[in-house]
Amino acid sequence: MTWGKRRRVVMGGTVRAKVRNGVLEPIEKIDLPEGEEVTVTVLDVPSGKDDKAFRRAAGSWKGLVDAETLIRNIYADRLISTRPEPLL
Repeated sequence: MTWGKRRRVVMGGTVRAKVRNGVLEPIEKIDLPEGEEVTVTVLDVPSGKDDKAFRRAAGSWKGLVDAETLIRNIYADRLISTRPEPLL
């Protein structure tokens, strides 16, 4: 949630779009007034190739890491405070 120029709350959302001739064209209808200025963040949609590589890697650490020890170490590290004590 951010504050717009007119001091109103602006809610964010996700809109899928396709690029045609260098212009983003929304796939679904957008409920915004004509001429409204928005900020767009572009994220790449993972390809099937990335998914296949991820699946091939599954289990590759088997036998190399003891899961129970790893989990205990993670929880132990969370107990260590690195923040200075606040002055009251």
